[in-house]
Amino acid sequence: MSSNNPRLTTSAGNPIADNQNSLSAGARGPLLMQDYQLIEKLAHQNRERIPERVVHAKGWGAFGTFTVTHDITKYTCAKVFSEIGKKTELVSRFSTVAGELGAADAERDVRGFSLKFYTDEGNWDVVGNNTPVFFIRDPYKFPDFIHTQKRHPRTNLRSGKAAWDFWSLSPESLHQVTILMSDRGIPTAPMYMNGYGSHTYSFWNEAGERYWVKFHFKTQQGHRHYTNAEAAEVIGQSRETYQEDLFGAIEKGEFPKWTMYVQVMPEAEAEKTSYNPFDLTKVWPHGEYPLIEVGEFELNRNADNYFTDIEMAAYSPSNVVPGIGFSPDKMLQARVFSYADAHRYRLGTHYEALPVNRPKSELNHYHKDGAMRFFTNDFGNPDAYYEPNTVEGSAKEDPSVKEPPLRISGDADRYNHREGNDDYTQPGNLYRIFNDEQKNRLHHNIAEAMDGVPAGIIEKQLNHFHKCDPAYAKGIADALGVEFKPSEA
Repeated sequence: MSSNNPRLTTSAGNPIADNQNSLSAGARGPLLMQDYQLIEKLAHQNRERIPERVVHAKGWGAFGTFTVTHDITKYTCAKVFSEIGKKTELVSRFSTVAGELGAADAERDVRGFSLKFYTDEGNWDVVGNNTPVFFIRDPYKFPDFIHTQKRHPRTNLRSGKAAWDFWSLSPESLHQVTILMSDRGIPTAPMYMNGYGSHTYSFWNEAGERYWVKFHFKTQQGHRHYTNAEAAEVIGQSRETYQEDLFGAIEKGEFPKWTMYVQVMPEAEAEKTSYNPFDLTKVWPHGEYPLIEVGEFELNRNADNYFTDIEMAAYSPSNVVPGIGFSPDKMLQARVFSYADAHRYRLGTHYEALPVNRPKSELNHYHKDGAMRFFTNDFGNPDAYYEPNTVEGSAKEDPSVKEPPLRISGDADRYNHREGNDDYTQPGNLYRIFNDEQKNRLHHNIAEAMDGVPAGIIEKQLNHFHKCDPAYAKGIADALGVEFKPSEA
């Protein structure tokens, strides 16, 4: 062994003399169970994979830096925004929604857009998409929706029938479907798409005043997208184009950047808007709530190990810091639970102690034991394992960071989320800002996606498109080669 090379060992630190040959009873004899090195190597290989994410399984990411460029301290006391020029490290992950871990990157799908900011007061996670809206507004329907995007239980194939059947029975999906089937449905790489917090969150300032807020991350590289035909050609050459482009750009020093904006709504105005500002299927018109520039982030370092830095990166909307909070957005409230719970299942009880998830700020808590308890948090005294306690030097609560009350009124009930909602105006407005070429591609993209879908489901969906704009339904019907007469209902 060269003096320049460290000695190979087992995971328990035992030196290994031979890493080439199994231990056996002679050249033609059987293997021996006492070959613990062989057993360890095979057993570890069997466990090299963890469950892939149920949603957003295929992803790409990198590390970077967020820099504040504009003052928004009148809206929030979050220290991440405390002064112009302040820098905060972050780790990003972009993803497709429906595809499995081995799916092609350049598929028509919504893209996940997640950022973990390592702030002075703990981790702040923005877990959104490349679209400002989503397919549903009530989290009770999320498992049903995702089932339609995954594989059919009998054929084990993706089902266009299931997708359009669900959408045709869920008119709240029209806004997101229009975006998905438009030119922006297949970005060419992560750096050529916007990101959005999507949900409505809240800010509060030093005076305890609350504001509702939407987060926007606008690409500085410009938008680039594939048509269906272009994407098919790209996938035929490589299924890993996003990873190739993002990793390659950063390795060459071509660091992608995004500008961060917020839309801000005073707390009381939420009761006056014609739309529900907490509805994930709706946008806030920029004419009413203009974009306010906050800062920018750039991605400037690739992961040293994809698995430990990107695959095990765990994002959750539950990670907020003082000055940033939640809202009555029903989808957000459900995700606050479900995302952290998914990580506890996939990565383990102490997933946030993994290096990529561990805060860079001071960390003090009383969570104990369970699988992978590999850290000490007894504050130098083993008697400090509960709270409140009389142990000197143990962690105590800090009332100074208390959030102001969230004023919510209403009777508890299972409210019909489709009753009294206008699901047609905003997607119709989006359709009408497309030019003729964009509309034509949209019509044909939807027609292609409806291939093999039963006529009754198509008719139901065309009626929804007609309510958005008659030209929308007619363009799709023409692309399908079918006659369409809107129903009276």
